[in-house]
Amino acid sequence: MVLRAFAPRLATIPLRRGLQTAAPVASQRIPEFAFAFDIDGVLVRSSDALPRAHQSLSYLQSQRIPFILLTNGGGKHESERVADLSRKLQVPLDTSMFVQSHTPFADMEQYKDKTVMVVGGSEDKCRRVAEAYGYKNVVTPGDILAAYPDVWPFSQQLLSYYKTFTRPLPAPIDPASPSESLRIDAIFVYNDPRDWGLDAQIIKDVLLSERGILGTLSSKNGNTKLPNKGYQQDGQPPLYFSNPDLLWAAKYHLPRLGQGGFREALEGIWAAITGGEREGVHLQKIVMGKPYKPTYEFAEKRLIAHRRHLLQEGPHQAGALKRVYMVGDNPASDIAGGNNYISPHGTDWASILVSTGVYEKGTQPAVQPRQIVGDVWDAVSWAAAQEGWTG
Repeated sequence: MVLRAFAPRLATIPLRRGLQTAAPVASQRIPEFAFAFDIDGVLVRSSDALPRAHQSLSYLQSQRIPFILLTNGGGKHESERVADLSRKLQVPLDTSMFVQSHTPFADMEQYKDKTVMVVGGSEDKCRRVAEAYGYKNVVTPGDILAAYPDVWPFSQQLLSYYKTFTRPLPAPIDPASPSESLRIDAIFVYNDPRDWGLDAQIIKDVLLSERGILGTLSSKNGNTKLPNKGYQQDGQPPLYFSNPDLLWAAKYHLPRLGQGGFREALEGIWAAITGGEREGVHLQKIVMGKPYKPTYEFAEKRLIAHRRHLLQEGPHQAGALKRVYMVGDNPASDIAGGNNYISPHGTDWASILVSTGVYEKGTQPAVQPRQIVGDVWDAVSWAAAQEGWTG
């Protein structure tokens, strides 16, 4: 789609990646709309910027139209990810306009002085992210494997790899002395697990334990007189997933399994052990990320703050934010989340589906967006036309 309304202004914007030209002059009009962009499949595909992603973000910045990046990806600290994206997209970005799947974990003050287990990601990068968020005692499944190799016999060949980044456990695993044994107070899956077998085994052990104490087995498991047949009824830690995506768009031409795939596998294991829904047992967990409401609430709060800073005016002078265009490639997360979110501020969230990622052009999406377009530039053009924005 070509947006004719501001074609004269856009004549100076590059239509090819890498072409440097003069930026258009920002309008004096205060925009009452903003954007939330997914990243993978919308702005980048694996390590490469998608065509016209630079053009889209450069235009919005030149017009002082606010936007944030809202992704179910993660595994790195926000500052590292923003620096990488700024380089790839050739657009200056800041952490104030960036929300990834585990960013809301930074606000969970109740766990920062306790012992938590962080799962997923490359090496121990997610541990370091958690520590940057303020968590003081962080354990990984790799730490447990390095200290007790028999805990998962099928990763023995990976021990030399794990030992390059694992740390000593803060306490031993000693079921004979539960008060002295390692206890986990919360489990956070920050990013896609790399060693599904090890991670599923350790999570299962913790969830079947007594009060999260490694090496123990709760006597309440299977008790039909208790809710959930006694499973997760003995002080076991809460289990948080940061990203529900079953599939995501990588460099390979077909979508790849994401963190949602690991969760489905873990739930299958849990059902096989406990009887699952057949026995009235459910894996109790908290799932964050798109399309879930807490992530959109967090993102909207950050977008409003970024808009006020960008416009350099107080909240009353800037006026209300009337509409946010959620631009994504995944109907099950980006589009479903945008469609279902009811803003406490009365802001309309309008979903736009692009054809450069998970969604296959020409097919019927499982969740219908407000509009289907080709790529991110088409999304920006369509939204601007809806707003009567001439630049």
